[in-house]
Amino acid sequence: MLKALVLTLALLAGAAHAGRSCEPQPPQVEGVTRGLELAERTARALDASGAELVVLARAGQDLSAHGLRWSHLGFAYRLSPANEQAPGTWRVVHKLNDCGSDRAGLYRQGLGEFFLDSPHRYEAVFVPLQGQAAEQLAPLLRDNQAVQRLHQPRYSLVSYAWGTRYQQSNQWLLETFALIEPGVRDRETAQAWLKLKGFRPSRLHINAVTRLGARVTRANVAFDDHPNAQRFAGRIDTIGADAVLDWLQQNRFGGPPVYVR
Repeated sequence: MLKALVLTLALLAGAAHAGRSCEPQPPQVEGVTRGLELAERTARALDASGAELVVLARAGQDLSAHGLRWSHLGFAYRLSPANEQAPGTWRVVHKLNDCGSDRAGLYRQGLGEFFLDSPHRYEAVFVPLQGQAAEQLAPLLRDNQAVQRLHQPRYSLVSYAWGTRYQQSNQWLLETFALIEPGVRDRETAQAWLKLKGFRPSRLHINAVTRLGARVTRANVAFDDHPNAQRFAGRIDTIGADAVLDWLQQNRFGGPPVYVR
């Protein structure tokens, strides 16, 4: 077994989550069926797009109160036709919280596993990466050492977009994306490049009572990395999936988004 990059099975999906509740729930036949059907539709759409590498989003939880549609991102890439075990199939690399803890790890999964996580909506969207982004990220994402380069295992669901104390799932993906820039060496230089390229975090408005309740009851939520002035005013800047998808479009790192319903 790899030390830091775990090859997961669907039966282990309950141990790590991103973008949905951590309450223990046995798999339901309807949920499994709908998840696999969404995976099949997504695979067909990915194949039809002609892409080799995409940023894939799912709706793990309802974030409409914050004006957000998507909750969780992963890189999805096509296996080489030369791969004898599963030629032409897709794999997703993404970061998942070790449920109920302040730690997270990187996972490599199939599309079926990616959508068996009880999503809020059985829909997906992906942005096909192109040009420099696709060329430079493709080999990196296949390398078990390189893909960990900017990974911080300390996790907060609402980690500060420009901080390094914690790192949530979409933050890992965005900072890893920044490795297409040769000058990016660490998380600080990744964030500096993202600012230079005009990335704007998602701003959540969370009052003090809600912040305190979440911090006391959930180990995977922390606010102490946010600047005091913003935190006390209830302005929480974090990395939302919607913001990442919009930013990819604005910088022409990818083609038009493809929706799967």
